[in-house]
Amino acid sequence: MVTRRQFTKGAVALAFVGLNSSTLGCAQKRSITPTITGYGPLIKDPKGLLDLPDGFSYQIISTLHDKMDDGLSVPDNADGMGCIELDEKRVALIRNHELSPKHLKNAAPDIATHRTDNAYDRLNKDIALPGGTTTMVYNLETQRIEQQYYSLVGTIRNCAGGTTPWGTWLTCEETVQLAGDALEKDHGYIFEVPANQQGLTQPVPLVDMGRFNHEAAAVDPRTGIVYLTEDRGNGLFYRFIPKQKGQLALGGTLQALVVKHTPQFDTRNWTQADMPLSTWFETEWITLDNPQSPEDDLRLRGYDIGAAVFARGEGIHFGDNELYFCCTNGGEKQLGQIMRYQPSAYEGMAQEAKHPGQIQLFLESSDKSLYDFGDNLTVTPQGHLLVCEDQYTLLPDNHLRGVSPKGEVYPFAKLRAKTELAGACFSTDGSTLFVNIYSPTKTLAIRGDWSSYLA
Repeated sequence: MVTRRQFTKGAVALAFVGLNSSTLGCAQKRSITPTITGYGPLIKDPKGLLDLPDGFSYQIISTLHDKMDDGLSVPDNADGMGCIELDEKRVALIRNHELSPKHLKNAAPDIATHRTDNAYDRLNKDIALPGGTTTMVYNLETQRIEQQYYSLVGTIRNCAGGTTPWGTWLTCEETVQLAGDALEKDHGYIFEVPANQQGLTQPVPLVDMGRFNHEAAAVDPRTGIVYLTEDRGNGLFYRFIPKQKGQLALGGTLQALVVKHTPQFDTRNWTQADMPLSTWFETEWITLDNPQSPEDDLRLRGYDIGAAVFARGEGIHFGDNELYFCCTNGGEKQLGQIMRYQPSAYEGMAQEAKHPGQIQLFLESSDKSLYDFGDNLTVTPQGHLLVCEDQYTLLPDNHLRGVSPKGEVYPFAKLRAKTELAGACFSTDGSTLFVNIYSPTKTLAIRGDWSSYLA
């Protein structure tokens, strides 16, 4: 089992117990998505919100329009979220809000009267844009929120992001909107929010990390390299090599992944299985110039010089010297894929060319009832992936899906509301799973016996 210490330092050091080359290297090719029992059958929630296995329960800790400590109210469209340890009892939950200028009236009503100097951008030079983050300081012992406030404002469509080993949250704009049409600044950037920041963070766009439809970010704690996904059907997989580890605002180099010896490799498997399940491919990286990309052409220029394409890269998580990321509509049936990347031991160094990293298709869904449009992901104390589905259908059918080290899937939770689950992340002691309900905003704390996994 993952120990408490493995869950510390902003959850970035969470180890995928069992998710390493020794247990997954011999995974078998399968045409049908394999399944296992997981934590057992789901029990129908009498409150009609979230079905969970026997022995698990949820607590609603934050809700849309709750009054926060800064006098403002909890905004809507709660998306990606990170959990960072503050002390032995308290964690900071930094929560994205995927809001645009069109949401000013309904989704964030009091932003319209909140004219802050700390907003990144304003509508008509007056009203702070509603996108950004809220921070909740949560006490694991009392199981209560002690503080709640806006921590970033003035951005657009903050979708997902990632925690860092130095105690910050990277929040990502999923937009490429330029200045003009009543906006003062360009958008499509990543912003860094410290967990211990009281009140609004001074917004600094990390421009060298690229301007594109950012989705999520994950940091390699060994090197400080940041890996980035792009939510486009022809998106790339990026890495950012900082000039100085832990100092992202000082700039660095943006690169895109290339499958070695196969330029312009198509991982999506939409028309043919170019990327078989479980097969390892050696990789290399190409440097991208002009990362601010005013023409929104980073992915196109990267592909032209050999970068591989991915089907809507979304949630990403760095584990024990490897990372996993979702491709929402990848695969023959376009139901979703999970990629697994193992960095070189010399990642970002000259020796990398002789000792390349490698990438593998870890999961490809063959049945929408088993796995459908995976988005945000995290890891359970058992070392399994836990993936938030993001599919909007006439009848509510989004789940939290467990994925074992062998790529076997199982349902962990079913959402009864007609929206999505997002931002799944564990407390630093591994006891509590936090997850957002997108709209109307609710943030839940889920507890139970994580060792009761049935296989």
